[in-house]
Order: sequence, then C-alpha cells, then structure tokens
Amino acid sequence: MTTIRGAAAITGAASGIGRALAIELAQRGCDLALADRDEAGLKSVAAEIGQGIGKGRKVTTHRVDVGEPADIARFAADAIAAHPALSIVVNNAGVALLGQFDEIDQAQMEWLFNINFWGVVHGTRAFLPHLKTKAEAHIVNISSVFGIIAPPGQTAYAAAKFAVRGFSESLRHELAVAKSPVRLSVVHPGGISTNIVRNSRTGVGVTDNERRSQSIERFDTAAKTTPKTAALRIIRGIEGNEPRILIGNDARFMDILQRFRPGTYWAPLQRRLEKMAQGK
Repeated sequence: MTTIRGAAAITGAASGIGRALAIELAQRGCDLALADRDEAGLKSVAAEIGQGIGKGRKVTTHRVDVGEPADIARFAADAIAAHPALSIVVNNAGVALLGQFDEIDQAQMEWLFNINFWGVVHGTRAFLPHLKTKAEAHIVNISSVFGIIAPPGQTAYAAAKFAVRGFSESLRHELAVAKSPVRLSVVHPGGISTNIVRNSRTGVGVTDNERRSQSIERFDTAAKTTPKTAALRIIRGIEGNEPRILIGNDARFMDILQRFRPGTYWAPLQRRLEKMAQGK
C-alpha cells in the first residue's frame, strides 16, 4: 500500500482529471506542485485549494509545456526544491488530434507524441532519481482506453497511448525486479467529461468543418464519468498499488471485448457506440 502523504507533482493540473486530483490529494493532506501551460487555470485551482479543503497546504504552480524536455527538467528541480517530501508524480498532461492518418501531417503527429508520450517519459526520468530516495513513492502515468483499443481516426493518439502503456508496464517490471520503493500505475480512462476534445487540434487535411462539432457532440454523449470520479479511482489505485487502473464502465467493457476479440473488436464496438449516440 502507498500512503497518500508528503507532496505530489501533477502535470496538466489546470483542468480535468489533473485539477480534480489536485483537489482530492490536497484534501488528504498532500502539498502540491502543479504544472500546466494554462497559468490562469493553475492560479484558479491553487486559490480553490487554498481557500477551501486544502487550506494550510503548500501549493506551488509552474508554467510547463510537457512537450519541451527543458521545461520538465526545470519543473522537477523546482518542485523537488519546494517540496522535499514529494513522493507522488502524476504524468497527466495530454492533447488530442482530429483526423484520419492521411489527414494529419508528420509535424502534427510529432507534436502529439512530444506531449502524450515523450512528456510522460521525460517526466518519469526527471523525477525518478528523487523518488528512489523515499521509503515509498508512486508514479502515475495516464494512458487511455485508446491504449487498449485503437479506433479509426485515432492513429496518432492511440499510438502514443499504447506507447505510454508499454513504457509504463516495462518500467514497472524493472522497478519490481530491482526491489525499488517506487511503484507505478498506468491509468486507462474511458470517456471522462473534460475539454480534451473541445481543445483538440484538427489535421491539416481535414476539410469537413462539421466533423469537429460532430466529434465533440459524440464525445459529450459518451463521456459519462466526471473528473472527480476519475480522481477518486486513481487515488484508490495509488493506495492499493494497483498496476493497472481502468476508469469507467466503458473502459472495463472495451478491455473485456478486446480480450475476447483482439483482432475483430471494432465492428461490435462501433455498433454499441452508435446505439449510445442514439440514446438507446
């Protein structure tokens, strides 16, 4: 079991799951180092914590672009200096990209990978030496249900989230073999009601403007889990040292489906998603 204590570093903390995690961890007595590109959002969540349930907690905010390795290295150094007891790191920041493979260019794919995959790797590398000095510590890497299944139109996103899963599972095994005090959980959220799709970029080859609004509408219909529910599930997973955390009935269903039909899951899943979109 990992005890929630000391301090936690969270990327993508200005909104969504990251913000909810910050609030819930503060409520449990954690000091916080919060990172995001959205400085106004960071100030908002820090103020909410300072004026409410996290009153008395030390909260530092850091403008960080996780697609820039130098930003992550600076964040780790500053967070550790401000919070020597830091023992939990949540690599949460992520972006989305709308378009089929032939509608997105290489630069866009690299942009997404720099954030969704390399951001996780660089964040893990930057904090791991410090975490190894603690009696117990925990890394949480956010993958996705699209790190378990790979729908059409998600070539870049699914590739990056599958990569997060593979990296995290391999590193977890290395840490276990080395009898390290650092535990690692990889998280696969299903549809969480955040702004990731609304804030997504569109492939350079996408000419149908209506498709973006349709994607947002479908996501809003399917995203049944709140960020708070996701945060509580992640915290429970940290406390139980769960190696793999599925969030939402949709994620659990898709995980089971791909186990039974690893090469042919998309057709029945598409039918189910169409029924959901129709409210059936």
